[in-house]
Amino acid sequence: MAEQIVSPGVFTRENDQSLITSQPVQAGSAIVGPTVKGPVEIPTIVTSYSDFKNKFGSTIISGGINYTYLTSISAYNYFNQGGDTLLVTRTVNGSFSSATLNIQNANADDVGTHATSSITDINNIDTNEGIRIELDDNQTNIFFVSNSAGSALDIPSLNLYYYTGGASGLVDVINASASIYLSASLSSDTVHISASSAGTTGNLYELFSGSFNELLTETETYSQSFSQGTEVVNATAFTLATFAEGTKQNSSSSLDSNGVLESGSVDNLRVEISSQDTSSGTFNLLVRRGNDSTREKAVLEQYNNISLDPEANNYIEKAIGNQYKTVATDENNNPYIQVVGDYPSVSNLIYVQSVASTTPSYLNAQGAISNQSYTASVPIIQSESFTGATGDNFGAGANFYDQIDGNNTQGLVPNDYTQSLAILANKDQYLYNVITIPGIIDGLTGHGAVITDAITKQEERTDAIAVVDLSSYSENKNSAINRAGTRNSSYAATYWPWLQTREPDTGKLVWVPASTLIPSVYAFNDKTSETWFAPAGLNRGSLPTVVRAKQNLQRADRDVLYNANINPIATFPNTGVVVFGQKTLQKAATALDRINVRRLLISVKSFIGQVSQNLVFEQNSLATRNNFLTQVNPYLESVQQKQGLYAFRVVMDETNNTPDVIDRNQLVGQLFLQPTKTAEFIILDFNILPTGAEFPV
Repeated sequence: MAEQIVSPGVFTRENDQSLITSQPVQAGSAIVGPTVKGPVEIPTIVTSYSDFKNKFGSTIISGGINYTYLTSISAYNYFNQGGDTLLVTRTVNGSFSSATLNIQNANADDVGTHATSSITDINNIDTNEGIRIELDDNQTNIFFVSNSAGSALDIPSLNLYYYTGGASGLVDVINASASIYLSASLSSDTVHISASSAGTTGNLYELFSGSFNELLTETETYSQSFSQGTEVVNATAFTLATFAEGTKQNSSSSLDSNGVLESGSVDNLRVEISSQDTSSGTFNLLVRRGNDSTREKAVLEQYNNISLDPEANNYIEKAIGNQYKTVATDENNNPYIQVVGDYPSVSNLIYVQSVASTTPSYLNAQGAISNQSYTASVPIIQSESFTGATGDNFGAGANFYDQIDGNNTQGLVPNDYTQSLAILANKDQYLYNVITIPGIIDGLTGHGAVITDAITKQEERTDAIAVVDLSSYSENKNSAINRAGTRNSSYAATYWPWLQTREPDTGKLVWVPASTLIPSVYAFNDKTSETWFAPAGLNRGSLPTVVRAKQNLQRADRDVLYNANINPIATFPNTGVVVFGQKTLQKAATALDRINVRRLLISVKSFIGQVSQNLVFEQNSLATRNNFLTQVNPYLESVQQKQGLYAFRVVMDETNNTPDVIDRNQLVGQLFLQPTKTAEFIILDFNILPTGAEFPV
């Protein structure tokens, strides 16, 4: 609050001018296509190939054979060539949903009554002595003693133990089986005893609930105090869900002798409550890989000392996050990404879907448990798997690589890409400078419309270039040339021919369309130079993972392709496969028919556009204009020094901001740029002179 100046005196003021203007976000490439797993149609940033595999998977089996999606091959090469960030949007065919799991606690929910006949002989257990229940001196452990077994079993609270009884023992009382599970919980002065038959999961039969007000340290024998058992199950403490969608996230809860999920895989998850502490109401939660074992756990994420107390800093929804993203539509049926939930995501793999058993103010001001019933709400130690997800990557198989056709491109059809491209059209939310849709090929039925859509959206964004494929594997260069003639845009580029490379995780040689690997060339160019350098030639256009091109192009082939605005991919001895062209699909012979100039404009417009965002709603004054110039001029000078511009000029003064312009609440700036051209045609004249002739100066 400002000081009030009333009486004379000296008044000091602070003017904080240290605010640092946020700098524009550096965009990477975007890839749209199918993946093994991951969130559906939710653009997701990945920062390495291992990060990509964790979120989107690696290989998939179709017809008993391992395949790798073009999306995965593209991501591998992109990061292999120096890419920093990649925006991946998973496209699917059909409806997909997340998998969920319920974590149980010690609270019991009645689900029915066990048959009366099962307990009628409870007092006939070996000379009518019954079952003896004994508490230790610390009043924390419960001992079960049956005369038929002749020994005691130590059963800590909330844990299940395996017990083998005799022919006339407790086993026969429950269901005439050969074994039984016994469990007990101790809260305050009450002991709860439950039992279930061996091999039964989730069904417990409460045999006794009694009070030990005066006998906590003594031995007590019960012979006829048991009443009819009630079938109970542990209650749900909270429910988790996976960000990844599809049946790949489902797995069986059945374990083999090594503690391995029978249907667990590298592509799904399991969750373990590794420890719990009822004195503080906290527990540890591990997110494990679906194909690990009890002895060799593959822990992907770990959350320690989390709580069900919503007032605590370590409350589970805060510690893990309950936010997730879903696709919604506006009043014009345009799709957009909607964020649901109150707590930001901390986990990359799961979110808290709901909490059924909260424990508000678990500890009081004195550090004691405020409500003893809360102790039964703390999750019990357990290991669980996710189930309930829907959506199959390809129920009827898929066509991969050179077998892609108009009806099946890696298990998808062209219309499956429409919504993903519409979501990515939001330039305020998603930043990238190159986009590819490998597997969509002009000339195949329905694919041309998707390519048109992709190019149109980049033209509307004006900050990205679409790399597209114009011919299938079986077609020759004339097909690509003919289709290039129907395209005209400086926001699109195409390359030919198809390329053979190795799948990153199987090593198998496969044929891929050029757009699969071109983002890696752009990434290498940007890493070693700048976006306004040509992503082509021996220095920056190399394709190190390519084994061979489908056709070894001769000079005449390259000439015909380049004349049609198709960038040839050439093969040179001792050099390998190289991108040898950098034209856009623009027909007019202007500076923008070159990729390096278009990408220069994208970079400059992106920077200056984001700088200008900070001026919106500022005073339309000389100070504001100078603020703009002091940021833009140094940036363009740096571009000029890095060989992006021959010259430039920025005008934002009274000449283009007249009183009439200002009265319309407009701030106008003009930028004049002379882009640097690339030396694509090197002409060397060798002149043979007679002996004694002088060399020209």
